Amino acid sequence: MCLAIPGKIKSIETQYNGLVRMANVVFGGITKQASLEMLPDAQEGDYVLVHVGVAISKIDEEEAEKSFSYLKEIGELDELVEHSQIDRDGGSCPI
Repeated sequence: MCLAIPGKIKSIETQYNGLVRMANVVFGGITKQASLEMLPDAQEGDYVLVHVGVAISKIDEEEAEKSFSYLKEIGELDELVEHSQIDRDGGSCPI
């Protein structure tokens, strides 16, 4: 199942001569890159929902924590960790 995962923007960088903004987003200890093209006003420290590598909306910290807790409860974070392991070996991660 594909879900949007809440995470906190740790840092932002630009690529392709400043044309594309990418964020390093922390998801419960796992850091992944996500495009900020849909959220041009996103800043470091913001909480965002990330779906297939794209930050799709900003949320507040309380909502992020509730969502993350729920995902942990239903076992979806196990899949995130598994994909993170695969990603290190050259696969792709759904976040």
